[in-house]
Amino acid sequence: MTDFFRSIDPATHDVVWEGPVAGAQTCAEALARARDAFFHWSATPLEERVAIARRYAEALKADSDGLSETISRETGKLLWESRAEVAAMIGKVEISIAAQAERAGTRDQVMPFGHAVLRHRPHGVMLVLGPYNFPGHLPNGHIVPALLAGNCVVFKPSEEAPATAERMRVAWRGAGLPEDALQVIQGGRVTGAALLSGDIDGLLFTGSAAAGMHFRRMFVDRPSVLLALELGGNNPLVAWDGDPEAIAALVAHSSFVTTGQRCSCARRLIVPAGVVGDRIVEAVVDLARALPIAAWNAPEEAFMGPLVSDQAAMTARKAIGGLLTAGVRILLAEERHSERPDAFMTPVILTTDAAAVPDEEIFAPVLQIRRAADFDAAIEEANATRFGLSAGLVSADPDLWARFALRVRAGVVNWNRPTTGAASSMPFGGLGESGNHRPSAYYAADYCAFPIASFEAQSIETLAIPGLG
Repeated sequence: MTDFFRSIDPATHDVVWEGPVAGAQTCAEALARARDAFFHWSATPLEERVAIARRYAEALKADSDGLSETISRETGKLLWESRAEVAAMIGKVEISIAAQAERAGTRDQVMPFGHAVLRHRPHGVMLVLGPYNFPGHLPNGHIVPALLAGNCVVFKPSEEAPATAERMRVAWRGAGLPEDALQVIQGGRVTGAALLSGDIDGLLFTGSAAAGMHFRRMFVDRPSVLLALELGGNNPLVAWDGDPEAIAALVAHSSFVTTGQRCSCARRLIVPAGVVGDRIVEAVVDLARALPIAAWNAPEEAFMGPLVSDQAAMTARKAIGGLLTAGVRILLAEERHSERPDAFMTPVILTTDAAAVPDEEIFAPVLQIRRAADFDAAIEEANATRFGLSAGLVSADPDLWARFALRVRAGVVNWNRPTTGAASSMPFGGLGESGNHRPSAYYAADYCAFPIASFEAQSIETLAIPGLG
């Protein structure tokens, strides 16, 4: 009997999509088709692959409204955010084309005997496992460069966002991509496990640090499988000086945008001990209390929507409860509204100065506050994590920024901007348990192709053998 699953609008509990779960045989067949298609697709001239990718961008543009609504319905994300996500997906195509040329192109150097040539070649079959928080943009950031490089892709989206992936598949088909060059396989953890155990050349994954740790262990005896892991973070934001209200707005965009469901969200706010820090915290609490929350299709404007599911909210609330039992003091408690589904959460702010708290990511609008005696202590506190994805400094002092940028350990380090800010034209990734030194975004071209260095001479010449006459 075939199992079926559904994606649910967390704001209304309406069914958005339903379909069958792909079993082990379906997964194996998809991987085999991708393997068979690889020779033809990798031999397709780069300019033709580029043309297909550009037509895909045009297809996304034509479906922008429908795709944006689907993302909002599946994730609960507000419509203004979903539209921005679709725009990023469209923009990713030209950025990936530029990155392919710059980072994975060819180079020819004249040598006394002929030429030294650099080329890049695709790996083969790449498995992309997508997340739910950016169900279009983040897998798109793997898929586009992988296809441009000549790989075939098998894409299993999050079970929370299958409809978004189906619209992406339709856009690629409409652009003229061969059917087996990109296959969308639907299902949950069991489906993912079947794909992971199959014949793949690379895993391109965006998700939790726990899953990333599992994949590292899983592939320790399969070194031929490339792993590109973009994982979570317990990210610090040091707010050291400046107007408290302006700082509060930066904190809100760092910690509570997308209802805290970005891997780059600030989870820890570090402020100076004393009056300056107290004023910053007071402004942050006041603004967080006032942040408007609504469903994606509500008539009024809002800053936050629900979490992706009731279950996700329950997990976050359980984590908060664990912190409270550890002695954490609450500065802003969640406000529950009986007329709203459980997925809706208001910001929660805790002060953790007097408690030993676990170094964990809570994927929700939850902010922990620490106070530091001096700036060196603030940097030490920022680095007191096994993660290293994003970090930020709020200060008008360029000398403090220079010290912070030199010493803080993170892959994305921002100054007087939200920790969630990142450019697709730059690399995106982290250290420690936030990644494995294969950043995505502009640098995705690096892990989608491998370099080949060649010495080449057009004629056969006799080489001198030392010691022979």
